[in-house]
Amino acid sequence: MGRTLSTANQIILEEQREFADFRRALRKPEQAVFDELFANVKKYTPSISMAGHALPFEAVLLALLVDEELKIRALEETIHELRRNLDRLLAEQSDGT
Repeated sequence: MGRTLSTANQIILEEQREFADFRRALRKPEQAVFDELFANVKKYTPSISMAGHALPFEAVLLALLVDEELKIRALEETIHELRRNLDRLLAEQSDGT
């Protein structure tokens, strides 16, 4: 019989189990972040399942990095938008005085 490959969901859950002691050593707020990171990884199960050449944890880490980079970019765009709005408001205020 051939070897059965784990699904991406199984890979994620197994990696999460492997780090149970690490998680336990974290403080409560950090444990919540840890749990959230693994919850976010589940959005990338199709990509993880296609990363057959990678070690399972490498695929999980890459998914985490992609997710965090998307969040950073969204925050940067929000900052730029707020700066543009502030500059516009300051310009309007100086025009009115």
